[in-house]
Amino acid sequence: AADKINLIPQDFFAELCEQVIQHLNRRIPGVNTIELCQRLQTSGIEINVGDLAKIASTFSFLFSTAARSNLSTEELVTALGNAVRTLPKHAIQVVRHVWNEQGKSFSVSEDERNMATVGQFIDISWKLGVAMSSDTCRSLKYPYVTVTLKVADPSGQITNKSFEMTVPQFKNFFRQFKEMAAVLETV
Repeated sequence: AADKINLIPQDFFAELCEQVIQHLNRRIPGVNTIELCQRLQTSGIEINVGDLAKIASTFSFLFSTAARSNLSTEELVTALGNAVRTLPKHAIQVVRHVWNEQGKSFSVSEDERNMATVGQFIDISWKLGVAMSSDTCRSLKYPYVTVTLKVADPSGQITNKSFEMTVPQFKNFFRQFKEMAAVLETV
């Protein structure tokens, strides 16, 4: 991962680390590696989303471990320097700065340490489509609904999950949401 971190400019790496800390503090639902990767690629940096997600996961683990161990900025930087000799100097400077600024507010309660994490819903979008024909059938005229869920997995990586449903499946899906809403009204 250190060779990929070398490719990332300091300001982008700082933004990635800040998003990781914000996610760990539950201020944002996840780290938007897709958007950050697109911006990096637009500025001419050759990196893929998978590599950026691995870097985000690595630093998420680093910061959460440092919080659980109540490490000071210097203890974190020393431990990082001892463990990863090939980490670029700008990355260590960013970690020092981000942990110094935001590490103080980062707390992990005992309940959070023991709690199993699950993903978090961010957004939903849908569209209605009609399959007009295929190579085996000239006239389908078959309506369907495509639903896209934007979710943050437990590590904070934001992904889109898409699926298609027939109209009867969508009506059942909608009915179940109405039932959930009715139950929530009673709480």
